[in-house]
Amino acid sequence: MRYALLVCGDEDVIIGHEDEAAREAAFTARLDELRASGVLLSAARLCPTATATSVQVWGGDVVAATGPFAETKEQIGSLLIVDCKDLDHATEIATRIPAAWYGTIEVRPVWDPC
Repeated sequence: MRYALLVCGDEDVIIGHEDEAAREAAFTARLDELRASGVLLSAARLCPTATATSVQVWGGDVVAATGPFAETKEQIGSLLIVDCKDLDHATEIATRIPAAWYGTIEVRPVWDPC
């Protein structure tokens, strides 16, 4: 079963932090391990929320605004898609992603209607 691992953290704390290089190296090493094991299907790091554009359609009118949809303490910084045998396996993988030590990893099944 496929799961999305949404890597969330506070951009104000993560970006520019003195140990950002160490965090990046640990994250990259973990991704390499997941790729080698065949579990990681896809991964993408997102640009900061300041680069986001939110789009809505209300009554046929398009409303586009710069910035994220919601103002929150934590933002989604990366997205991983993994192929796991079950939720326990996906959760165990999430606990070993370095971002879990300073942020949150949301584990969510990928909807497959077929």
